[in-house]
Amino acid sequence: MKTITISRQYGSGGRQVASMLAEKLGIPYYDSNLLLIAAEKYGISPGLLKEYDEKKNSSFLFGIAMLADGYTNQDRVMLPYKLYQAQCDSMKRLSQEGPCVFVGRCADQILKDECELLRVFIYASDMEERISRIMKVDQISQKEAPGRIAQKDRQRKDYYYFHTGQEWGKKENYDLCLNTSTLGYEGCVDIIERIVKEQQ
Repeated sequence: MKTITISRQYGSGGRQVASMLAEKLGIPYYDSNLLLIAAEKYGISPGLLKEYDEKKNSSFLFGIAMLADGYTNQDRVMLPYKLYQAQCDSMKRLSQEGPCVFVGRCADQILKDECELLRVFIYASDMEERISRIMKVDQISQKEAPGRIAQKDRQRKDYYYFHTGQEWGKKENYDLCLNTSTLGYEGCVDIIERIVKEQQ
């Protein structure tokens, strides 16, 4: 069975699809819990990992310039790169233990040469659905939700490009793109499960 990576728009329900799929296939599912695994193995504060999770870091050259000007220390400049590497190492180790589902965090690019992958992108064409989901999950107002969605999607896009040089959400970077607005969670899960089983 292939390992499945799921990239997702904020508010599309991609995390729910991933969780349901993993349960249906009987394989592990890694999302924010990956941060705890990386933190435990590498002795890094889970709070620090969460702070940088799927957010673009300052450029390496900017960090060096700050260091040269005495604005920060070397450990602080290199921290985002160390945190990202800890996640990469954890993903590679976990994927070697057997098939699993990874959500976000550039897993589709990190693991492309490590194991057999099915790379999925989950999106939702209905903005009102996304707003409704975000209002419930983040407990924010309808007025705040569109801005939160735009911010989170931009962070994911920038993070993905920063670490991989690839365009997040570009269909050519995925094997399968599914719309939860038309297919629903169950429909997306059924399609992915069928493909996985057909390719075994």
